[in-house]
Amino acid sequence: MSPGNVADALLRRWYVVVVALLLTAAGAYHVVRPAPQYVGSAVVVLKPPVTQNQPNQLTNLQPPLAVVSYAVVQQLQSPAGARELTAAGVHGTYQLVPRNSGTSATPRYLIPSLQVQSQASDPDAAVTAVRRIIDVYTEHVDAMQTAQKVPAGSRITASVLTSPSASEVLGDKSRGLAGTALLGLAGGVLGALWLDRYALRRRQAVPGRHAGPVQVAN
Repeated sequence: MSPGNVADALLRRWYVVVVALLLTAAGAYHVVRPAPQYVGSAVVVLKPPVTQNQPNQLTNLQPPLAVVSYAVVQQLQSPAGARELTAAGVHGTYQLVPRNSGTSATPRYLIPSLQVQSQASDPDAAVTAVRRIIDVYTEHVDAMQTAQKVPAGSRITASVLTSPSASEVLGDKSRGLAGTALLGLAGGVLGALWLDRYALRRRQAVPGRHAGPVQVAN
Protein backbone atom coordinates (compact mmCIF):
# COMPACT_ATOMS: atom_id res chain seq x y z
CA MET A 1 0.00 0.00 0.00
CA SER A 2 1.46 3.31 -1.13
CA PRO A 3 1.51 6.47 1.02
CA GLY A 4 -1.16 7.92 -1.24
CA ASN A 5 -3.46 4.97 -0.60
CA VAL A 6 -2.88 5.33 3.15
CA ALA A 7 -3.73 9.04 3.01
CA ASP A 8 -6.90 8.32 1.04
CA ALA A 9 -7.97 5.67 3.55
CA LEU A 10 -7.39 8.05 6.46
CA LEU A 11 -9.45 10.74 4.75
CA ARG A 12 -12.28 8.31 4.12
CA ARG A 13 -12.23 7.11 7.73
CA TRP A 14 -11.53 10.48 9.31
CA TYR A 15 -13.95 9.77 12.16
CA VAL A 16 -11.74 6.89 13.35
CA VAL A 17 -8.79 9.27 13.51
CA VAL A 18 -10.90 11.79 15.47
CA VAL A 19 -11.90 9.12 18.02
CA ALA A 20 -8.25 8.10 18.39
CA LEU A 21 -7.27 11.73 18.98
CA LEU A 22 -9.93 12.12 21.67
CA LEU A 23 -8.81 8.94 23.43
CA THR A 24 -5.19 10.08 23.19
CA ALA A 25 -6.09 13.45 24.72
CA ALA A 26 -7.90 11.70 27.58
CA GLY A 27 -4.89 9.47 28.18
CA ALA A 28 -2.53 12.43 28.10
CA TYR A 29 -4.65 14.22 30.69
CA HIS A 30 -4.29 11.29 33.09
CA VAL A 31 -0.54 11.27 32.47
CA VAL A 32 -0.19 14.98 33.20
CA ARG A 33 -2.56 14.93 36.19
CA PRO A 34 -2.39 11.37 37.53
CA ALA A 35 -4.20 10.18 40.63
CA PRO A 36 -1.73 10.22 43.54
CA GLN A 37 -0.18 6.89 44.48
CA TYR A 38 1.90 6.13 47.55
CA VAL A 39 4.22 3.27 48.43
CA GLY A 40 4.52 2.21 52.06
CA SER A 41 7.71 0.42 52.98
CA ALA A 42 9.41 -1.17 55.99
CA VAL A 43 12.25 -3.61 56.65
CA VAL A 44 11.87 -6.58 59.00
CA VAL A 45 14.68 -8.81 60.24
CA LEU A 46 14.62 -12.12 62.11
CA LYS A 47 16.79 -12.13 65.23
CA PRO A 48 18.13 -15.17 67.07
CA PRO A 49 17.47 -15.52 70.81
CA VAL A 50 19.66 -13.65 73.26
CA THR A 51 22.45 -15.79 74.70
CA GLN A 52 25.18 -15.16 77.23
CA ASN A 53 27.84 -15.38 74.53
CA GLN A 54 25.95 -13.12 72.12
CA PRO A 55 23.86 -10.57 74.02
CA ASN A 56 23.56 -8.46 70.86
CA GLN A 57 21.22 -10.32 68.56
CA LEU A 58 22.33 -8.45 65.45
CA THR A 59 25.88 -9.82 65.79
CA ASN A 60 24.65 -13.42 65.72
CA LEU A 61 22.64 -13.47 62.48
CA GLN A 62 22.98 -16.79 60.69
CA PRO A 63 22.02 -17.97 57.18
CA PRO A 64 19.45 -20.52 58.51
CA LEU A 65 17.38 -17.58 59.75
CA ALA A 66 17.12 -16.36 56.18
CA VAL A 67 15.78 -19.79 55.21
CA VAL A 68 13.07 -19.48 57.86
CA SER A 69 12.18 -16.00 56.64
CA TYR A 70 11.98 -17.16 53.03
CA ALA A 71 9.75 -20.08 54.02
CA VAL A 72 7.31 -17.66 55.64
CA VAL A 73 7.41 -15.44 52.55
CA GLN A 74 6.48 -18.43 50.40
CA GLN A 75 3.56 -19.16 52.70
CA LEU A 76 2.27 -15.60 52.41
CA GLN A 77 2.70 -15.59 48.63
CA SER A 78 0.62 -18.74 48.23
CA PRO A 79 -3.14 -18.52 47.48
CA ALA A 80 -3.91 -19.36 51.11
CA GLY A 81 -1.52 -16.64 52.27
CA ALA A 82 -3.12 -14.10 49.93
CA ARG A 83 -6.54 -14.93 51.39
CA GLU A 84 -5.13 -14.57 54.89
CA LEU A 85 -3.69 -11.13 54.11
CA THR A 86 -6.99 -10.07 52.54
CA ALA A 87 -8.83 -11.18 55.66
CA ALA A 88 -6.36 -9.12 57.71
CA GLY A 89 -7.32 -6.01 55.73
CA VAL A 90 -4.50 -5.92 53.18
CA HIS A 91 -5.83 -4.81 49.81
CA GLY A 92 -4.28 -3.53 46.62
CA THR A 93 -0.71 -4.16 45.47
CA TYR A 94 1.93 -5.38 47.91
CA GLN A 95 5.33 -7.05 47.75
CA LEU A 96 7.47 -9.16 50.06
CA VAL A 97 11.08 -8.86 48.91
CA PRO A 98 13.92 -10.71 50.68
CA ARG A 99 16.75 -8.22 50.60
CA ASN A 100 19.96 -9.25 48.90
CA SER A 101 22.49 -8.36 51.58
CA GLY A 102 25.19 -10.61 50.17
CA THR A 103 27.97 -9.85 47.70
CA SER A 104 29.53 -11.69 44.78
CA ALA A 105 31.57 -13.68 47.31
CA THR A 106 28.81 -14.44 49.81
CA PRO A 107 25.46 -16.20 49.43
CA ARG A 108 22.40 -14.17 48.58
CA TYR A 109 20.00 -13.36 51.41
CA LEU A 110 22.65 -14.10 54.01
CA ILE A 111 21.04 -11.73 56.50
CA PRO A 112 17.37 -12.58 57.15
CA SER A 113 15.91 -9.18 56.29
CA LEU A 114 12.68 -8.65 54.40
CA GLN A 115 11.39 -5.51 52.69
CA VAL A 116 7.61 -5.12 52.86
CA GLN A 117 5.93 -2.76 50.39
CA SER A 118 2.34 -1.79 49.74
CA GLN A 119 0.87 0.64 47.21
CA ALA A 120 -2.30 2.67 47.80
CA SER A 121 -3.88 5.98 46.89
CA ASP A 122 -3.54 7.25 50.46
CA PRO A 123 -0.30 7.34 52.51
CA ASP A 124 -2.02 6.22 55.70
CA ALA A 125 -3.59 3.26 53.90
CA ALA A 126 -0.20 2.25 52.50
CA VAL A 127 1.44 2.38 55.93
CA THR A 128 -1.46 0.51 57.54
CA ALA A 129 -1.22 -2.27 54.96
CA VAL A 130 2.53 -2.63 55.64
CA ARG A 131 1.90 -2.91 59.39
CA ARG A 132 -0.74 -5.58 58.86
CA ILE A 133 1.56 -7.58 56.60
CA ILE A 134 4.27 -7.43 59.27
CA ASP A 135 1.77 -8.64 61.89
CA VAL A 136 0.78 -11.63 59.76
CA TYR A 137 4.45 -12.35 58.99
CA THR A 138 5.27 -12.33 62.72
CA GLU A 139 2.33 -14.62 63.47
CA HIS A 140 3.62 -17.15 60.93
CA VAL A 141 7.11 -17.06 62.44
CA ASP A 142 5.65 -17.72 65.90
CA ALA A 143 3.36 -20.46 64.57
CA MET A 144 6.28 -22.31 62.98
CA GLN A 145 8.14 -22.31 66.30
CA THR A 146 5.05 -23.30 68.24
CA ALA A 147 4.56 -26.27 65.92
CA GLN A 148 8.16 -27.31 66.65
CA LYS A 149 7.65 -26.77 70.41
CA VAL A 150 10.51 -24.29 70.66
CA PRO A 151 10.83 -22.90 74.22
CA ALA A 152 9.98 -19.25 74.69
CA GLY A 153 13.53 -18.33 75.68
CA SER A 154 15.01 -19.97 72.58
CA ARG A 155 12.74 -18.46 69.95
CA ILE A 156 13.74 -16.21 67.09
CA THR A 157 11.87 -12.92 66.89
CA ALA A 158 10.85 -10.55 64.11
CA SER A 159 12.02 -6.99 64.57
CA VAL A 160 11.28 -3.90 62.48
CA LEU A 161 14.54 -2.27 61.39
CA THR A 162 12.96 0.68 59.59
CA SER A 163 9.53 1.90 60.68
CA PRO A 164 6.77 1.86 58.05
CA SER A 165 6.65 5.06 56.03
CA ALA A 166 5.05 6.17 52.77
CA SER A 167 6.38 8.11 49.81
CA GLU A 168 4.59 9.36 46.72
CA VAL A 169 5.21 7.57 43.43
CA LEU A 170 6.54 10.07 40.89
CA GLY A 171 6.55 8.88 37.29
CA ASP A 172 8.28 10.34 34.24
CA LYS A 173 5.58 12.47 32.57
CA SER A 174 7.57 13.08 29.38
CA ARG A 175 7.93 9.36 28.75
CA GLY A 176 4.29 8.82 29.58
CA LEU A 177 3.18 11.49 27.12
CA ALA A 178 5.45 10.10 24.41
CA GLY A 179 4.09 6.61 24.93
CA THR A 180 0.49 7.82 24.92
CA ALA A 181 1.03 9.79 21.70
CA LEU A 182 2.68 6.81 20.01
CA LEU A 183 -0.13 4.46 21.02
CA GLY A 184 -2.78 6.95 19.89
CA LEU A 185 -1.11 7.49 16.52
CA ALA A 186 -0.62 3.79 15.86
CA GLY A 187 -4.13 2.93 17.03
CA GLY A 188 -5.76 5.63 14.90
CA VAL A 189 -3.88 4.75 11.71
CA LEU A 190 -4.26 0.99 12.07
CA GLY A 191 -7.92 1.31 13.03
CA ALA A 192 -8.72 3.50 10.04
CA LEU A 193 -6.87 1.21 7.63
CA TRP A 194 -8.53 -1.91 9.02
CA LEU A 195 -12.01 -0.37 8.82
CA ASP A 196 -11.37 0.80 5.27
CA ARG A 197 -10.26 -2.67 4.20
CA TYR A 198 -13.25 -4.23 5.96
CA ALA A 199 -15.71 -1.87 4.25
CA LEU A 200 -14.08 -2.59 0.87
CA ARG A 201 -14.43 -6.35 1.33
CA ARG A 202 -18.07 -5.92 2.32
CA ARG A 203 -18.79 -3.93 -0.85
CA GLN A 204 -17.08 -6.54 -2.99
CA ALA A 205 -19.10 -9.31 -1.35
CA VAL A 206 -22.47 -7.76 -2.32
CA PRO A 207 -23.91 -9.72 -5.28
CA GLY A 208 -24.07 -7.76 -8.53
CA ARG A 209 -22.05 -4.86 -7.16
CA HIS A 210 -19.19 -5.56 -9.59
CA ALA A 211 -21.03 -7.33 -12.36
CA GLY A 212 -19.63 -7.11 -15.87
CA PRO A 213 -21.05 -4.89 -18.65
CA VAL A 214 -24.52 -5.77 -19.89
CA GLN A 215 -24.66 -6.95 -23.54
CA VAL A 216 -27.68 -5.89 -25.56
CA ALA A 217 -28.83 -8.43 -28.13
CA ASN A 218 -29.43 -7.26 -31.72
